Amino acid sequence: MPTQLDNALDAIMTELTKEGQPFHTTPYERDGTPMPAFTVAPPTLAHYFAHFCNEHKDVPFIVDGDVRLTFGEAYGAAMCVAESLVAEHGIEKGDRIGIAARNSANWMIAYMGIAMAGGCVTLLNGFWGGEELAYGIRLAECKIVLADAGRAKRLEGTEHGAKLVMMDHNSPAEGLANVWKAPADQASSVAMQMLGQLGPDDLATILYTSGSTGNSKGAWSDHRGVIAGVMSYVSQSAMAKILLESQGEDVSAQPCALVAVPLFHVTGEVPLFLQSYAIARKLVLMPKWDAEEALRLMDAEKVTYFVGVPLMSYEMATHPNRDQYDLSACRSFAAGGAPRPIEHVTKIKEAFPGGFPLLGYGLTETNAVGCGNFNENYLAKPGSTGRPSQPLVELAILDDDGNPVAQGSVAEVCIRSVANFRGYWNNEEATQAAFTQDQFFRTGDLGYVDEDGYLYIVDRKKDIIIRGGENITCIEVEDAIYAHDDIAECSVFGLPDERMGEVPAAIFRVKDGRDPISASQLREFLLSRIAPFKVPLEEHIWVTDEQLPRLGTQKIDKKSLRETYTRHLAAA
Repeated sequence: MPTQLDNALDAIMTELTKEGQPFHTTPYERDGTPMPAFTVAPPTLAHYFAHFCNEHKDVPFIVDGDVRLTFGEAYGAAMCVAESLVAEHGIEKGDRIGIAARNSANWMIAYMGIAMAGGCVTLLNGFWGGEELAYGIRLAECKIVLADAGRAKRLEGTEHGAKLVMMDHNSPAEGLANVWKAPADQASSVAMQMLGQLGPDDLATILYTSGSTGNSKGAWSDHRGVIAGVMSYVSQSAMAKILLESQGEDVSAQPCALVAVPLFHVTGEVPLFLQSYAIARKLVLMPKWDAEEALRLMDAEKVTYFVGVPLMSYEMATHPNRDQYDLSACRSFAAGGAPRPIEHVTKIKEAFPGGFPLLGYGLTETNAVGCGNFNENYLAKPGSTGRPSQPLVELAILDDDGNPVAQGSVAEVCIRSVANFRGYWNNEEATQAAFTQDQFFRTGDLGYVDEDGYLYIVDRKKDIIIRGGENITCIEVEDAIYAHDDIAECSVFGLPDERMGEVPAAIFRVKDGRDPISASQLREFLLSRIAPFKVPLEEHIWVTDEQLPRLGTQKIDKKSLRETYTRHLAAA
């Protein structure tokens, strides 16, 4: 049955989507399939920036070390970048312009400037090595790449064909000096002219898939899709604000978020960075993840919202110095990018009783839009990623032929919305395979929907371990491992086996300061919780003192772990 919170949120969204209201929708036909689209959304990112940066021009926006900028100041800087890209670098509408840099205020200004010049903002993975960066540049056919010193050095000796323009992370006029030209006047500036030339069907962004299997693909979106993704999140924030006000909460303080995830990843780009313009949210950057530094910044800047991969909020909740910092302003501890172990949910709520853990589910290809699980509902259903985000998302659980399965049955999670990407750049075969005939995107995730409409992700379709004909989901085994109070992080993956075809394996790290746990002790612990066939043999359980390898999205890199330990077994 729907919860009281479900009913309250549904009622609020019904009001927000009525005709004349900000999130009213009208049908939009994409490739022959009608789907809801926001009626009054800005047509492009350029229009979006122009509108909200003017509306909030004197409001604090970016805090990056000593650099502090208002929305108006950020827009003024981005106008200079746009002017230079066109006047000095010859950029034309639709040209792919890469950003290869760590998070900073200038990364954000570069993003704005590229979009305002009519370029396609191409978000290169800042964690990639030189050859991977060169591959991404070649794939998108970038004309220019704005690169900081670290990424430019990695690119030395590689072939990519783009013009490298150096950027730094100090004040915008200095850090972006190589792509900076003040317009003679605002009215005749490139940014103002482009507002009359750009439309919703124009190319907006290319983001790269995480690369957990083979080479990354470049997922491209038009402005309609990116704006729909952003406004979907804005509608959720509006819904949450109205709910809190109805409960007597004071929500008058400026929203503030810590930027602890990469901006080149869709979670950093859409719900965190781009949404902030519409809701006048201040963004506080930290160049590298450190749990105690995050606690310090959240205290100092009165952060109200935190989002990261699940491990981040868990590390803060369990940090030995947590009580030295005041995080009472933070009401939301959101996670995305990976499932959050059930054990983490209660620990976070216990550590931060004034806030709630939240979980979002979306993908690069959906511009981060999908499902959300909030507050009391998340505590009640901690294993679920929530209900589809209203009013845009249509969710379906489909078999390999694209047919719906019975409610409660496990099959592929598929999402249809106007926020979906348009295709993989220069890869028509992969694009065709990604969509059903009626425009549902095949996520590659396996899941089911319960009787209340809540989605549960079971595993990645390609990551299921099939042991002697029995399916083992990695997430279930990982949840069982995380139930041990001394485990800091773990990963479960399949290894080839002559007899069974595949067997489960695990690697884990113990929290700092805790007593060591042996493979046999962990195995004994797991046998008391899950079926024996799901528990790795002792020789397939490894202990490490090092942080597990990560992809650029900060997800644990199962592919490299699987390859490493497959070789390890072969050599034994």
